[in-house]
Amino acid sequence: MTKKEKVQLREKIETDIELLIKQIEILKEKTKPISPDCGLGRLTRLEAMGESHVNHKVLDESKLRLTRLKNALIRIDSPMFGICIECEEEIGIGRMEIRPESVRCVGCAR
Repeated sequence: MTKKEKVQLREKIETDIELLIKQIEILKEKTKPISPDCGLGRLTRLEAMGESHVNHKVLDESKLRLTRLKNALIRIDSPMFGICIECEEEIGIGRMEIRPESVRCVGCAR
């Protein structure tokens, strides 16, 4: 991986971290409990609970990705950054541009 590619990946990671932090704050608001005295009908309440469940799942996934991105930012200057932890081959730059937190190449990730 070239120095220029690492600089671009660092910028992408920092941008993704900022976006995830904002997304997590929004999701935290959306996952607050629905008070029982709220004037929703029965179906509307069930829909709201279902939506809340989905938002909890997205929130958990967002927190996990945020942690992985922060770890990638710490590792980016390491000589092993961008190297697959299984086959020890270089992870393609295309994959790293999409998921800079990747630690496995496409082949090993399957």
